[in-house]
Amino acid sequence: MTARTSALLAAGAAGALAARAGFRAALLAKLRADVRKLNGGDASTMLAAYADDAVLRFNPGAHRWAGDHVGKPAIERFYRNFTAARMQGEIIELWFGGPLHRLTFVVRFDDFTTDPDGRRIYENRTVLALRTRWGRLVEHEDFYEDTSRIQTLEDKLTELGVEAVPA
Repeated sequence: MTARTSALLAAGAAGALAARAGFRAALLAKLRADVRKLNGGDASTMLAAYADDAVLRFNPGAHRWAGDHVGKPAIERFYRNFTAARMQGEIIELWFGGPLHRLTFVVRFDDFTTDPDGRRIYENRTVLALRTRWGRLVEHEDFYEDTSRIQTLEDKLTELGVEAVPA
């Protein structure tokens, strides 16, 4: 290998690493902006990211978020319940891999909510596993640090009169 070839390979590798870092930074900024809108009660940009046939999987239980939410109308209902509960979230970290037409993401997402008096009634740490197809989310699965906290939240929301969005 000539010195020129080595230099070209090194420059190409450096360019690829820079592009990957730039893509991650841009994606993280977009996702954090979407979560800020969600925290304000507007789930429209979150919902727009899903394919029409997407599936959002949430842990089972006797709560309003349980089960597989298949298709945009079901996912919208999930987010309406999220905003009705006054949930607040934050993206802590993002990892991704795969080709651009079918990326896989892992996102650390922490969330909490308060009662009308401002007392924190729920908080949890979450990992989201996300798969895309041509830039749209097709699969979203949540993994919580403590799933019993969700049932406690459901009981508190019922006590506060916050009804689940009907199916």
